[in-house]
Amino acid sequence: MIMTNTSTTPFFTDQYGSTYRLVEPGTFTLGDTQQTGHPNEQPACSVSITDPFFLAERPVTQAQWADVMGTNPSKFQEGWSAGLRPVENISMNDVEQFLDALNQREEGNTQLGLVGRWRLPCETEWEYACRAGTSGRWWFGDKDVELDEHGWHAGNSGGSTREVGLKKANPWGFHDMNGLVNEWCADSWHRDYSGGRSQAPHSIEGSNRFVVRGGSWFTESDSTRSGSRMFADREKRSDGLGVRLVWSPEDEQPESIDQGASPSSIDQS
Repeated sequence: MIMTNTSTTPFFTDQYGSTYRLVEPGTFTLGDTQQTGHPNEQPACSVSITDPFFLAERPVTQAQWADVMGTNPSKFQEGWSAGLRPVENISMNDVEQFLDALNQREEGNTQLGLVGRWRLPCETEWEYACRAGTSGRWWFGDKDVELDEHGWHAGNSGGSTREVGLKKANPWGFHDMNGLVNEWCADSWHRDYSGGRSQAPHSIEGSNRFVVRGGSWFTESDSTRSGSRMFADREKRSDGLGVRLVWSPEDEQPESIDQGASPSSIDQS
C-alpha cells in the first residue's frame, strides 16, 4: 500500500471551500481480515485501485447543498454554524438530483487543467481512502477508547451532528470517515464480498438497496470501523445519512459492473 504525504498530494478547492485530495492507485485488502467484524465484511479480498480520483476531505455541508438545490432537508439546522454541519436526511434519489445539478452547473469548468465530473465514491474507493494504508479496525488502531479524537459517535456527539472537519484527519488527509454521518456509495448492496470486488461499483440489476459507509453520530463505535458496512433503500432518509463527493477526470471513470443478480438474492444482514 502507498503512504501519502498530504503536504505534497495534489488537491483543489471548490467555490464552497471544500478541498478535494488526490487518491493515487494502489492495492489493499477490502473487508475483515481479523475475523472480528460482521459476516457481511467477508470474505476479505484484494482490490486494485487502478484509476486515480479526487475525494472530498469532508462530507457535503448544508451550505453547499442549499446553494445547489435551493433547499436544506437537514434536521439539525439550528445555530450560526449549521451551514458547516453535514447535510443529512437525504435519499439516493436526492443525491442523484444533487449530482445532476452540480455537474450541470460546473459543465466545462476545469480542475487542475482537467475536465471531470462529480460522482459518488464506489465502496472500494471509500474503504481504500478511509484505511489510508492501514489494516486495523480503524486507521488509528484497534482500540475504540481512542475513537473520541477521530470521530463523532453515540458516545461523544451530544445527540446531534457537528461541524465537519473538527476531528483529526487520517494519514491521507480525510476527516469524518469514522462517524458523524453514514455516506451513500455508488454500489448496490450485496450481503458479502463473494466473487471479489474491483474499483468499479458493484451493480445488481433491479436492486434499490445501496451501500452506506462510515457510521454516524448516533451509532455505537463498532459501526464506525473502517470495514463496517450497512445498506439503505433508495428512498431512505435519515438524520444520520449524508454524502461525500468524488471528482473524477473524464477519462478516469471506472465503468459499472452488472453482476446480474436478482433483488431476491440480496440478504438484509
